[in-house]
Amino acid sequence: MAALVAVMIMVSVGTFDWRSLSPGTLTRVPGSETAVMVVTVAVVVATRNLALGVLAGTLLAMVFFARRVAQLAEVSSVLDPEGGMRVYAVTGELFCVSTNELVRAFDYTDPTPDVTIDLTDAHIWNTSAVAALETVKAKFAERGVTVERVGLNQPSSEPHDRTRGRFATSS
Repeated sequence: MAALVAVMIMVSVGTFDWRSLSPGTLTRVPGSETAVMVVTVAVVVATRNLALGVLAGTLLAMVFFARRVAQLAEVSSVLDPEGGMRVYAVTGELFCVSTNELVRAFDYTDPTPDVTIDLTDAHIWNTSAVAALETVKAKFAERGVTVERVGLNQPSSEPHDRTRGRFATSS
């Protein structure tokens, strides 16, 4: 057993990149990666359990990833030449983390009477995104604006169709 432990220690010392601990390297690496590394090591040292450290690091990395992907969702708008309709093109992944930004991305004060929300380049992942789209539609409806959604792909249609009846409005 002692020989196996010695071999494992020598392998880990030999494969570890000691330059990664230098202050210059830590400042060049994104803060989220440094945070994941520090949390993983801290949990391993505090609990003396590698599995818990890896779990904590993985969960933190998932949170950072979800936040980053949520920031990739965008809404752009185009007004038709006659001024009677505004088309909002939504792109990216729509899920619980991106919903607040999605609702804020629309201009509810625009006097255009008709709005089309084009979801061709978007993907709805869960009911939070469906609720956010229903909120957008309700905010426009409060101002007398009619809303039409187009371009919903088949995988996005499933959570949308399954849950939209639970919310205040439906399309």
